[in-house]
Amino acid sequence: MSGPQPKRIDLTPRQRGVLEKITRRETCHQRDLRRAKIILVASRGLNNHQTGVQLGVDRDSVRLWRERWLAAKELLVLVEQEEEDDALESLIWIILADEPRPGGPATFSPEQVCQIIAVACESPSKSGRPVTHWTPKELAGEVIKRGIVESISSRSVGRFLKRGRPQTSPKSILAEQ
Repeated sequence: MSGPQPKRIDLTPRQRGVLEKITRRETCHQRDLRRAKIILVASRGLNNHQTGVQLGVDRDSVRLWRERWLAAKELLVLVEQEEEDDALESLIWIILADEPRPGGPATFSPEQVCQIIAVACESPSKSGRPVTHWTPKELAGEVIKRGIVESISSRSVGRFLKRGRPQTSPKSILAEQ
């Protein structure tokens, strides 16, 4: 395959050792294992296509992880010079991790969510609603009527209310008495 040769990955013995340790772990996400293998195989001087063929991944994946590793090269050297193996291993895990995905902007502000929950804490009869308990549909209608939000689905209201529930204890409370 023709084209420019990608930049070479030069691994230090400690970096290689940490990457090999990751590939030998019994409990490791396949994505992390694959990424560590990409770095190890690419460091042998293979181009992106050859590395991809050897590992069964596309060359764009190889290119991405080669670039991520090379972008962190200076930081790797700094940490390796000043720190123990644990710090180097932690940094390598961070390099191999997914970057945060941006997602869309929040539809409702934290203030609006707090106001919705506050309305849910009130009795529906105070708002002239003919129900004894709020349903997500009734609550959505009420917060729109009060002008807290312009529009909201009953599903969104339900998610806000569900999010605030206390978590159950992982231990049996009776077993402690």
